[in-house]
Amino acid sequence: MSDSLLPDDSAAQSAMRARRIRYVLLASAVLIAAWGIGGRLSSRQQLAAETLRAAIPIVTTVTAAPAPDGESLVLAGSTQAFSEAAIYARTSGYVKSWSTDIGAHVRKGAVLAQIDTPDIDQQFRQAQADLENARAAYLITKTTNDRWQGLLATDSVSKQDAEQKSAEAAIKKAALESAEANLARLRELQGFKRITAPFDGVVTQRAVDIGALVAAGQNAGTPLFRVADIHRLRIFTQVPESYATQVGVGLAAEVTFDGRPGHYKAAISSTAQAIDPLTRTLQIELQLDNAHGILLSGAYARIHFNLGAQSTLPRIPVTAVLFRPDGLWVALVTDGHHAHLEKIVPGRDFGSEMEATEGLKSGDVVIANPPDSLAEGAEVRIVPAKAHG
Repeated sequence: MSDSLLPDDSAAQSAMRARRIRYVLLASAVLIAAWGIGGRLSSRQQLAAETLRAAIPIVTTVTAAPAPDGESLVLAGSTQAFSEAAIYARTSGYVKSWSTDIGAHVRKGAVLAQIDTPDIDQQFRQAQADLENARAAYLITKTTNDRWQGLLATDSVSKQDAEQKSAEAAIKKAALESAEANLARLRELQGFKRITAPFDGVVTQRAVDIGALVAAGQNAGTPLFRVADIHRLRIFTQVPESYATQVGVGLAAEVTFDGRPGHYKAAISSTAQAIDPLTRTLQIELQLDNAHGILLSGAYARIHFNLGAQSTLPRIPVTAVLFRPDGLWVALVTDGHHAHLEKIVPGRDFGSEMEATEGLKSGDVVIANPPDSLAEGAEVRIVPAKAHG
């Protein structure tokens, strides 16, 4: 009997094990599905949270404040020699010799070159002969006139003849004076054979060589020499209109050069006293001592002015300004993480900064880089503020 039941019990147990396995597998599948769905829901929630967090703009802040004491202004300028002259020939001829090259230091009156003028020399000799001829003619007519004036006193000659002799003497005298003037002119032209320096300075250009033909006058083309007096340098620059009232004659400055280390003292010597309507700048001239000649004319210079504090109005970076159809606005931070928009009235514009005459006060915390779409009350993530100015 027991032997006949074993197969049935074994089949029942096998079926039960199969059902258990199916239940376990089904439960495992349900658990895996539930875990997967839960993970996806969690990821979606995290993604939504990150999206909301990323939508909050990250901004930096500055504190509106007036310019500190010792406000500086740096301008670009160019140097020029205190005096500079282009030297042309005053007489025509051939270059006989030259004695100074570029870079040579010369004194006033020093000979730079000599010109051979055969035409002028020949004209001078002819003028000398013409002068002697005119002098002789005048002397004979003068003697004749004196005699006729004596004869007229005794009524030995007619008054008309005497007046004619007097007129001839006057004509000869005028011819003599004309010959003297012509000779003096040619003597001056001969003096221009020697090209000399007009003042103490440095030869900065030489455009002649021996045998070259030169013509008199500035219209002849390139100057023969150029001489510059660099014992003092003039420095010209343009001051923006917003600073024009803060600079004046006597204001000191420090000047730096790219090719020369160190700082050099200069002062404003004159101003144009007028704003250029095209550039809205004021031209000024500074002078700098260069007795040792270490600085070069024509060099690029940076001019540093210390203007001091001139205004109590708060300043902000121009990047903090929002341009809206109804005017200029800035975003303030009032509670640490929300923006409050405030309309301002601009003052002076300094390029990277600007003043606000209304709408701001010193100490206001201003968003330095607000997005254009920033709205009133919008949440922002703040980078710790730093003092501005």
